[in-house]
Amino acid sequence: MKWTNDAHRHLGVLPAYPFYGGPPVAPAIGSRATIGELLADLDREGTERALVIPNYGVPDPAIAFSFNELCVEAAGKDDRISAALWVSPRAEDADRTEDALKLAGEDGVRALKLSFLLGGRASDPACRPQLDKIFATAREHDLVVHVHTSPGAASDIDEVGKLVEAYADDVKLHLVHFGGGMSGHIKLVGGRFFDWIAAGKQVYTDLSWAIGFTPRWLVEEISRRGLGHDRVLFASDEPWGDHEGELAKLAAAAGDGELADLVFRGTFDVLYGPKKGK
Repeated sequence: MKWTNDAHRHLGVLPAYPFYGGPPVAPAIGSRATIGELLADLDREGTERALVIPNYGVPDPAIAFSFNELCVEAAGKDDRISAALWVSPRAEDADRTEDALKLAGEDGVRALKLSFLLGGRASDPACRPQLDKIFATAREHDLVVHVHTSPGAASDIDEVGKLVEAYADDVKLHLVHFGGGMSGHIKLVGGRFFDWIAAGKQVYTDLSWAIGFTPRWLVEEISRRGLGHDRVLFASDEPWGDHEGELAKLAAAAGDGELADLVFRGTFDVLYGPKKGK
């Protein structure tokens, strides 16, 4: 396999937390605290370039926000790294999000990371002012909005789809985890993803955490419909994902032709490579 680009991985170490009523645990055992450790991982994996996102997962948004400057520093230290800034749709996080958005023009920043797992909903009127501000900043600085789509929380694909309808005409929107589960996969491959593309929506996705049949089906539909080949990216979601497993899964589906070149390298360069003129 050639060197690849990774459109979704995290930097920062989270504290142990008593998830689901159990004892405090730290399940993301591959978490990295330093830029040097991250670069060593990229070398070991054969990852040429990566979009690096503040680590999150414990229900304390302040921790995720605290890693923004580390990700910006990483992007400034090595041009293999592009940074995403953690932002929040919640009114309670408005001040922190305001501070994060001040970094949007920094060299190497290519995305704003948005998740509803720590609260809020795409359709919640209380979130709309923050969402409008986040997407306006992305539009101003030509950034991608990177959105988590896992099911079982307020961020199921039906909710996240409202962001596509509202904002993706003129802002690039990356749907992480391709819907995040069975219902999202079937809704998207069954038509919704392709309908959005045909309607001119700037929607992209990755297949990290995707259920087994999904990559093969998506590739088949891309071929059959003749669109979507330039909207899919490889992403490991390390340390929450598994780089080796995700790579094998998507490589088996994409093959070794033009589609693979776009999935593993080319589309990343369009979304997350250096800004034009820099």
